[in-house]
Amino acid sequence: MKEIDQVIATAESPDPADGLRAASLLRKLAEQIEARHVSAARVAGWSWQEIGDALGVSRQAVHKKHRRTNV
Repeated sequence: MKEIDQVIATAESPDPADGLRAASLLRKLAEQIEARHVSAARVAGWSWQEIGDALGVSRQAVHKKHRRTNV
C-alpha cells in the first residue's frame, strides 16, 4: 500500500513529468492485477466469454491478450 500511496502523491504533483510517470506506473499495476486474475479465473474454470464479460471486452480480445495464461 505504501507504493500506491507514493504513486497517488506523485500523480497529484503539478509537474507533468511526475503525473505522466504516475500514469505509467498505474497502467503497469493494472496490467499485473488483470493478468493475475485472468489466470486465477481460468484455473477456476471460467470461460474466455465470462472473463471478457467481467472486463467489459469481447472474449476474442481477452483471449488474444491473455492466451498464454490459458490452462
